[in-house]
Amino acid sequence: MAKKLTTVAKNLRKRPTDVERLLWKHLRSKRFEGLKFRRQHPIGNYVVDFACLEKQIVIEVDGGQHTIEKNKDEERDRWLEREGYKVLRFWNNEVLTNIEGVTEVVMSNCLPHPPLTPPLKGGGKAEDRR
Repeated sequence: MAKKLTTVAKNLRKRPTDVERLLWKHLRSKRFEGLKFRRQHPIGNYVVDFACLEKQIVIEVDGGQHTIEKNKDEERDRWLEREGYKVLRFWNNEVLTNIEGVTEVVMSNCLPHPPLTPPLKGGGKAEDRR
């Protein structure tokens, strides 16, 4: 099964959609915050559109056929999430018309959030500290 998925993935990489090509332009060669993304990458029994293994992020770009395959996509997402991956799904038109917004969402899910500022020591009114 693994060899078959690898062959499927290679064939998909040879024939990317216009949307995949556009998003890949932003993610490839560690251009995206120095993170390594893979495209058409096998994980388990699935081939995902894009994956950052280091951050365990999967990005799926969906066309109209995914409205019909919704149950299959949900099952796949649940499996990936059980394996520790966070799945980000975007519609084709989102990538084509708002690539900046899409990359912002990806970035916010890949980068660690800064810690909250701890409260100042001795906070409160001066008379409360006596």
